[in-house]
Amino acid sequence: MEGEFNAMCELYRTTPSFVPKPHTWGKFDLASPQTYFFLCDFVDMSNNVPDPIAFCSQLAELHRISESPTGKFGFHIATCHGRFPQVVDWDSSWTSFFTKLLKGALRLDNDTNGQWEALDKVSSRVLTRVLPRLLGALESDGRSVKPSLIHGDLWEGNIGTEYDTGNVFIFDSGAYYAHNEMEIGMWRCERHKIRSKVYKREYLRRFTVSEPADEWDDRNRIYCVKMNMIHSAHYPDSIVRQTAFEDMCFLIEKYAPWATTEVDDGEVPKGYAKAVEDAKAH
Repeated sequence: MEGEFNAMCELYRTTPSFVPKPHTWGKFDLASPQTYFFLCDFVDMSNNVPDPIAFCSQLAELHRISESPTGKFGFHIATCHGRFPQVVDWDSSWTSFFTKLLKGALRLDNDTNGQWEALDKVSSRVLTRVLPRLLGALESDGRSVKPSLIHGDLWEGNIGTEYDTGNVFIFDSGAYYAHNEMEIGMWRCERHKIRSKVYKREYLRRFTVSEPADEWDDRNRIYCVKMNMIHSAHYPDSIVRQTAFEDMCFLIEKYAPWATTEVDDGEVPKGYAKAVEDAKAH
């Protein structure tokens, strides 16, 4: 709860018209069960999907004007994605930060669903081979990534539209400073209504795609893997674990394919080739 309060305060400080004003948090004087509270302004709002133009304009503005207090990626206190704390220690490199973030999500999934040898092999290769190439390109050849404040769990269930004014608000945040494109990795998930292409289109009209621009969709795919692994950790036996596996196989095939010797040594996990083909539909 402390993490959410700090996350909402940081969002409110940056874009006060986009966030209900947070006031305080605390713990009830109950021995059992341990119960916490979070207080913010009341906004009478609908839970319908937001107007794409109004919503994406404010979101792009949040990402554009926010400034990391350290100049690094992360947050000053642990925040949560759902009920799970995230690894958000400050890091000057986006590649390094995201590697730790994804590794934490994979560990949570393993704790919930148990070990899957094929997933272990694929995720290890993604962490050590794919991410240095795919995300490393954002920080090479003179390029750099601005740490932008993101909501961190931005699906339609955490967005509301005020009845009286039509203003869009975001809430229930697990914020941290990140590559702005991380925010919309959630919008690739098939379970969300905000997956509609109109939201990506409106957002990208207002915030230029990072270079290399032709690798944007692959970055969106790996950012979605983190979202899906956290979802899998919340919901045992969810199909999204398979989806994340397939997406990682796709990225391995493109950025760090197994050599012939590795194939001969049995390093390639069972089901890899089919997963690559299935991922093309994601």
